[in-house]
Amino acid sequence: MDILKQNSTCKFKKDNNIHTEEISVEGAPMDLLLLADPSEDAINKYIRDCKILVAKLKSKVIGVIAFVEKSSNTYEIMNLAVDEGYRGRGIGKKLIYSAEDKIKKLGGEKILIGTGNSSIDQLLFYQKVGFRMVEIHKDFFVDNYIEEIYENGIRCMDMVRLEKRI
Repeated sequence: MDILKQNSTCKFKKDNNIHTEEISVEGAPMDLLLLADPSEDAINKYIRDCKILVAKLKSKVIGVIAFVEKSSNTYEIMNLAVDEGYRGRGIGKKLIYSAEDKIKKLGGEKILIGTGNSSIDQLLFYQKVGFRMVEIHKDFFVDNYIEEIYENGIRCMDMVRLEKRI
Protein backbone atom coordinates (compact mmCIF):
# COMPACT_ATOMS: atom_id res chain seq x y z
CA MET A 1 0.00 0.00 0.00
CA ASP A 2 1.60 3.26 -1.11
CA ILE A 3 -1.16 5.74 -0.35
CA LEU A 4 0.09 9.24 0.41
CA LYS A 5 -1.48 11.54 2.95
CA GLN A 6 -1.04 15.32 2.81
CA ASN A 7 0.19 16.80 6.11
CA SER A 8 0.65 20.54 5.66
CA THR A 9 3.25 20.72 2.88
CA CYS A 10 4.70 17.30 3.65
CA LYS A 11 3.72 13.91 2.23
CA PHE A 12 4.07 10.79 4.35
CA LYS A 13 3.40 7.19 3.44
CA LYS A 14 0.27 6.27 5.35
CA ASP A 15 1.59 2.85 6.41
CA ASN A 16 5.22 3.71 7.16
CA ASN A 17 4.87 3.14 10.94
CA ILE A 18 7.00 6.21 11.67
CA HIS A 19 6.00 7.98 14.86
CA THR A 20 7.56 10.59 17.12
CA GLU A 21 7.86 10.48 20.88
CA GLU A 22 9.53 12.49 23.61
CA ILE A 23 12.42 10.82 25.42
CA SER A 24 14.69 11.70 28.32
CA VAL A 25 17.94 13.56 27.73
CA GLU A 26 19.80 10.48 28.98
CA GLY A 27 18.27 8.47 26.14
CA ALA A 28 19.27 10.94 23.41
CA PRO A 29 20.92 9.07 20.50
CA MET A 30 24.44 10.56 20.38
CA ASP A 31 25.20 8.80 17.07
CA LEU A 32 22.39 10.75 15.40
CA LEU A 33 23.10 14.02 17.22
CA LEU A 34 26.68 13.86 15.90
CA LEU A 35 25.35 13.83 12.32
CA ALA A 36 24.16 17.41 12.80
CA ASP A 37 26.85 18.67 15.18
CA PRO A 38 30.34 17.14 14.86
CA SER A 39 31.38 18.09 18.41
CA GLU A 40 30.30 15.84 21.27
CA ASP A 41 31.58 18.51 23.68
CA ALA A 42 29.30 21.12 22.08
CA ILE A 43 26.33 18.72 22.23
CA ASN A 44 26.97 17.95 25.90
CA LYS A 45 26.92 21.69 26.70
CA TYR A 46 23.37 22.22 25.41
CA ILE A 47 21.64 18.84 25.49
CA ARG A 48 20.91 18.82 29.27
CA ASP A 49 18.51 21.73 28.90
CA CYS A 50 16.71 20.36 25.84
CA LYS A 51 13.49 18.54 25.21
CA ILE A 52 14.17 15.59 22.91
CA LEU A 53 11.83 14.05 20.35
CA VAL A 54 12.80 11.02 18.31
CA ALA A 55 11.33 9.54 15.15
CA LYS A 56 10.98 5.78 15.25
CA LEU A 57 10.30 3.18 12.60
CA LYS A 58 8.78 0.44 14.71
CA SER A 59 11.31 0.40 17.57
CA LYS A 60 14.33 1.76 15.64
CA VAL A 61 15.28 5.40 16.29
CA ILE A 62 15.87 7.02 12.88
CA GLY A 63 15.71 10.73 13.69
CA VAL A 64 16.08 13.20 16.53
CA ILE A 65 15.27 16.83 17.29
CA ALA A 66 16.44 18.69 20.39
CA PHE A 67 15.03 22.09 21.34
CA VAL A 68 15.38 24.45 24.28
CA GLU A 69 13.37 27.33 25.71
CA LYS A 70 15.19 30.65 25.16
CA SER A 71 12.48 32.92 26.61
CA SER A 72 8.81 32.64 27.57
CA ASN A 73 7.66 32.49 23.94
CA THR A 74 10.83 31.58 22.01
CA TYR A 75 12.41 28.17 21.53
CA GLU A 76 15.54 27.18 19.63
CA ILE A 77 16.15 23.94 17.77
CA MET A 78 19.65 22.95 18.80
CA ASN A 79 19.94 19.74 16.79
CA LEU A 80 17.98 17.99 14.04
CA ALA A 81 19.27 14.81 12.44
CA VAL A 82 17.90 11.91 10.42
CA ASP A 83 19.73 8.62 9.86
CA GLU A 84 21.37 8.82 6.43
CA GLY A 85 19.53 5.72 5.22
CA TYR A 86 16.14 7.31 5.90
CA ARG A 87 16.61 10.81 4.47
CA GLY A 88 14.26 12.17 1.83
CA ARG A 89 11.23 10.41 3.32
CA GLY A 90 9.67 13.29 5.25
CA ILE A 91 11.13 12.34 8.63
CA GLY A 92 12.84 15.70 9.19
CA LYS A 93 9.56 17.47 8.40
CA LYS A 94 7.69 15.17 10.75
CA LEU A 95 10.17 15.99 13.53
CA ILE A 96 9.91 19.74 12.86
CA TYR A 97 6.09 19.64 12.88
CA SER A 98 6.03 17.48 16.03
CA ALA A 99 8.38 19.94 17.76
CA GLU A 100 6.17 22.84 16.61
CA ASP A 101 3.11 21.16 18.13
CA LYS A 102 4.96 20.58 21.42
CA ILE A 103 6.32 24.15 21.46
CA LYS A 104 2.82 25.59 20.83
CA LYS A 105 1.49 23.57 23.79
CA LEU A 106 4.30 25.05 25.91
CA GLY A 107 3.24 28.58 24.91
CA GLY A 108 5.88 29.15 22.27
CA GLU A 109 5.27 31.57 19.41
CA LYS A 110 8.65 31.62 17.70
CA ILE A 111 11.24 28.98 16.81
CA LEU A 112 14.88 29.74 16.03
CA ILE A 113 17.44 27.52 14.31
CA GLY A 114 20.99 28.01 13.12
CA THR A 115 22.99 26.22 10.46
CA GLY A 116 26.28 26.66 8.67
CA ASN A 117 26.77 28.84 5.61
CA SER A 118 27.93 25.68 3.80
CA SER A 119 24.83 23.64 4.76
CA ILE A 120 23.04 24.15 1.44
CA ASP A 121 20.58 21.26 1.87
CA GLN A 122 19.64 22.38 5.38
CA LEU A 123 19.10 26.00 4.29
CA LEU A 124 16.78 24.75 1.54
CA PHE A 125 14.94 22.41 3.91
CA TYR A 126 14.38 25.00 6.67
CA GLN A 127 12.96 27.50 4.20
CA LYS A 128 10.64 24.83 2.75
CA VAL A 129 9.16 24.25 6.21
CA GLY A 130 8.58 27.96 6.80
CA PHE A 131 11.75 29.36 8.38
CA ARG A 132 13.15 32.72 7.24
CA MET A 133 16.73 33.93 7.43
CA VAL A 134 17.16 36.67 10.03
CA GLU A 135 20.90 37.09 10.65
CA ILE A 136 24.41 35.80 10.05
CA HIS A 137 26.73 35.19 12.98
CA LYS A 138 30.13 35.71 11.35
CA ASP A 139 32.95 33.28 12.24
CA PHE A 140 30.74 31.25 14.61
CA PHE A 141 32.24 27.93 13.50
CA VAL A 142 35.77 29.35 13.28
CA ASP A 143 35.54 30.59 16.88
CA ASN A 144 33.68 27.63 18.42
CA TYR A 145 35.02 24.49 16.73
CA ILE A 146 38.61 23.24 16.84
CA GLU A 147 38.42 21.27 13.58
CA GLU A 148 37.62 23.01 10.31
CA ILE A 149 34.29 21.88 8.83
CA TYR A 150 33.70 21.52 5.09
CA GLU A 151 30.40 20.76 3.36
CA ASN A 152 29.70 20.83 -0.35
CA GLY A 153 33.31 21.93 -0.94
CA ILE A 154 32.72 25.08 1.14
CA ARG A 155 34.35 25.87 4.48
CA CYS A 156 31.72 26.27 7.18
CA MET A 157 32.55 29.54 8.89
CA ASP A 158 29.38 31.51 9.59
CA MET A 159 26.11 30.53 11.25
CA VAL A 160 22.96 31.46 9.35
CA ARG A 161 20.14 32.09 11.83
CA LEU A 162 16.55 31.43 10.80
CA GLU A 163 13.22 31.85 12.59
CA LYS A 164 9.63 30.77 12.21
CA ARG A 165 6.54 32.23 13.86
CA ILE A 166 4.03 29.56 14.86
